[in-house]
This record gives sequence, structure tokens and C-alpha cells, in this order.
Amino acid sequence: MTVRDSQRSKVYAAEEFVRTLFDRAGEHGNRVVDFFGTHLTLPPEGRFGSVESVQRYVDDVLAHVGEKRPLTVRARRGVTAAHYEPDDETIAVPDRHTTWALRELVVLHEIAHHLCRSEPAHGPEFVAAFCELADAVMGPEVGHVLRVVYAKEGVR
Repeated sequence: MTVRDSQRSKVYAAEEFVRTLFDRAGEHGNRVVDFFGTHLTLPPEGRFGSVESVQRYVDDVLAHVGEKRPLTVRARRGVTAAHYEPDDETIAVPDRHTTWALRELVVLHEIAHHLCRSEPAHGPEFVAAFCELADAVMGPEVGHVLRVVYAKEGVR
């Protein structure tokens, strides 16, 4: 029996807000953002040009956090979602007609699924794992932004 993933839509909404925050900072060429009354400097977000470059990044992240289980990256035919396949320990990312998934925050989300195999898939354990991973890889500002936006969306 599968546990209902009741906060999935809230997690996705929060992460969409964070990605938009990064997009706007990049568009304006100024990484300093006013984040709920506090000035934060966001790091640049990695963008990828191919499935192979995502695979290299995934390998580097897993080595950085000391994860021994390998994670494979493959192209996905659909363009509306990236996803993690736990049985195959694989991330599937769209690589044609879209670049939204070929970005660091999306890839880190999928890596967090690999590191945190709890149910429900977007439950509190996953949220904590993703925040910790973003903090370790992208920096404490990103972990902080995720935690605050998750809280604003009612994510536990």
C-alpha cells in the first residue's frame, strides 16, 4: 500500500517560487534579492546542456555528500516533468524542447529522492533532506530560502 503524498503540490509550488526567485535574480544581473525583508545574495544556479553534463554533476554531488549508491541519469521523452525511479536508481530528465529541468534546483530535488527513500515521497523527511542537500551543495542561503518558502506554503 502506498502512502498518500498529501503535500506534493505544496512542495512543487514552493520550489516553483524559489526557481522564479533565481530566474529573476539572473535576469537582473544582481544576485542580491530582498527576501521577506532581508537582503540575501543568491549563488548562481547551475544550468546543464545535456544529460551527460547532468550525470557528471550528479556523480560530483554524490561524492561530495559521501553517498556510495550510484545514481544514473537518462533522457525522458516527456517535457513536463523530471522524476526519480527508485527501483532503477535513475533520474529521468527531459532534454528536448525544454530546458526547465536542466537546472541545478530540479536536479538536486531528484537527488534528494535518491538520498531519502521515505514515504510519502514529498513528506517531512524528504523536505529536510532536500534543504540539507541544497545547503551543502549550493550554500546556506539556498537552504534558508527553501525552508522559509516551504514554511510559507505550509509544507512540513
